[in-house]
Amino acid sequence: MADNVHELRSRPSDSEKITINLGYVDLGQVDLMVREGFYSNRTDFIRTAIRNQLERHADVLQKSVVRHGLDLGLRHFGRAELEAARDSGQKLRIHVLGLATIAADVDPELARASIESLVVVGALAASPAVKAALADRIR
Repeated sequence: MADNVHELRSRPSDSEKITINLGYVDLGQVDLMVREGFYSNRTDFIRTAIRNQLERHADVLQKSVVRHGLDLGLRHFGRAELEAARDSGQKLRIHVLGLATIAADVDPELARASIESLVVVGALAASPAVKAALADRIR
């Protein structure tokens, strides 16, 4: 039966793990809020606190997104799109706030031939070889 199970496609995670250091008193207060039922767990508390801060600064963030010309959200660059850019002689200037992915079938040569610059505020998902090939173009 296990021979019949195949992964159809890998799916990138919709979040990224971060690590923070908190003082013991702050951590205790977070745990107390969880214990009292205000939050389901530490992660829920921290995620809510971050979202509240982002909402407080939404106007500044929006102006910054516009000023830097960032695409907001998830942006995937497939082989066909990169080949079309290369073949037209146009190199891409990629600016993403969120997650930028470069397809697994994109080789380092195609990436270098089609991407002029890469600014990602968030996360970049690409093969190690492609990341290495674009290292001098990533800001």
